[in-house]
Amino acid sequence: MQLQTKTIHAGVNKDSAYNSIITPIYQTSTFRFEDIGTTKGYDYTRTGNPTRTALEENIAALEGGTCARVIASGMAAITVTLHFFKSGDNIICTNDCYGGTERLLRLYSETFGFEITYVDMKDHEAIQKAIQPKTKAIWIETPSNPLLNIYDIKAICEIAHNNNALAIVDNTFLSPVNQRPLELGADIVVHSTTKYLNGHSDVVGGAIVVNQPQLAEKLHYLVNALGQGEAPFDAWLVLRGIKTLVPRMKAHEVNANAVARSLAKNKNVLKVNYPGLETHPQHELAKKQQFGFGGMISFEVNGDIGKVNKVLTSTKIFSLAESLGGIESLICHPATMTHASMDPALKAKVGINERLIRLSVGIEDTNDLIQDLEQALLF
Repeated sequence: MQLQTKTIHAGVNKDSAYNSIITPIYQTSTFRFEDIGTTKGYDYTRTGNPTRTALEENIAALEGGTCARVIASGMAAITVTLHFFKSGDNIICTNDCYGGTERLLRLYSETFGFEITYVDMKDHEAIQKAIQPKTKAIWIETPSNPLLNIYDIKAICEIAHNNNALAIVDNTFLSPVNQRPLELGADIVVHSTTKYLNGHSDVVGGAIVVNQPQLAEKLHYLVNALGQGEAPFDAWLVLRGIKTLVPRMKAHEVNANAVARSLAKNKNVLKVNYPGLETHPQHELAKKQQFGFGGMISFEVNGDIGKVNKVLTSTKIFSLAESLGGIESLICHPATMTHASMDPALKAKVGINERLIRLSVGIEDTNDLIQDLEQALLF
């Protein structure tokens, strides 16, 4: 099956009683045993639930993995993944990662003795130099949030594997429609399904996908032991959202491309970060490893914080809000919102400054979005 067919059909046929086309919501905490030690496949929803299984099978099929587990949130997915490692292990991470990722890694460093090394992953020599005997993983976020840097997944995975480390990719920004890291050598893929996979800003969730039996076994154990599995109704909402993932991602990209090109011509914009622009430093790499450029943009305002605030509060269609990936357009100030808790020194080093604005471009009319930003950028 092609990807668009998989989004609609993979994993969904769970109703043997009535042959429902749509997967039922098995809104139950527990299941009746047939006999001592005998069930119909489920005993307790923390461990497994048919609705959740449907979503897991669907996401695994989309990412090309052998196993997926869906989690209570994107941050919970990162938390579970970190439990593959132990005190004293070193993890090398993208230096301009999502602020919540950096905050959690800092917590694990301070509380559990993890050693975190942040590296500019455009510099493969720097990655290699950061490798230590205790390095157990390289955490890759590409495109990065919020600077939209692109990192070579295949090359970095090879560095990881040559040093007996796992390669982990956060694929939230692009979804399996536009990027499939397992095909490029990644061992683990994480998602905030709150974002594009669900796409409707009405549920919080996460996912972890693997393609190796030993990782799948450990993943199932961790999700069950930590009690991080997604609730049945939330899983059903994400499964419903995925059915329109392919056409939504196409619409997001059409709008983002037009908005980015409009911003690039605006005299009150210093810089536009969008991999679909030919001027983006990693445009060719994005074309090589991605199937599309996605719906996320960031740009720097040519002005002080007063002008930045004017842009943020003057839009009529773009809502000032955190999160991303929904059908509606959002505008965000990373320095004080999504990355407010990021280590100030790291934030300054990578260039997340007060002039930077991030856009999650929705699927509204293209011209309406362009006009909304143009009027907000009038100084």
